[in-house]
Amino acid sequence: MSQKNTPAEKSTITRDTIRLEEKTGNIYQSLVAISKRANQISAQTKEELTQKLQEFATTTDNLEEVFENREQIEISKHYERMPKATAIATQELLDDKIYMRKPEEQA
Repeated sequence: MSQKNTPAEKSTITRDTIRLEEKTGNIYQSLVAISKRANQISAQTKEELTQKLQEFATTTDNLEEVFENREQIEISKHYERMPKATAIATQELLDDKIYMRKPEEQA
């Protein structure tokens, strides 16, 4: 799922823990699923941001030179305004968009 088109909240909201528990039958399993998915989303977002910022990277040996690239600043601000990875993962869990496997049940 693209993080740009997610209906996740951009600010902190209170969640109904009973709805989270209903998804897996255990609140702790739900939180583990959210945590693992949030780590995946965070890694993808970081990789995407790094690739975009590499386009503006300059190799200078002079520490006194500071370049403020307007496009680079706008890209950074865009990523700062995006919903946090945990909010996206929680919304995906509530929308049944996270696939969870339980190895002990497959045996």
